[in-house]
Amino acid sequence: MLELDVLFVPFMEKAFRGLEDDDKDRFVKLLECEDQDLFIWFMQRGVPEDPELAKAVKMVLAFVQSK
Repeated sequence: MLELDVLFVPFMEKAFRGLEDDDKDRFVKLLECEDQDLFIWFMQRGVPEDPELAKAVKMVLAFVQSK
């Protein structure tokens, strides 16, 4: 989904390398989710039930909103 690429590509290019290993693992786990779920979470119309995924979503949103 192009909308997700707009979020993930800059995050990968500018933030991923500097993350702690646990946060890297959370992000990779997030990438395994269905596009429909990701879209809902990143449009802030819902939150993941899994607290690890919810933390990853917050991490990416914080990065995007800081730009």
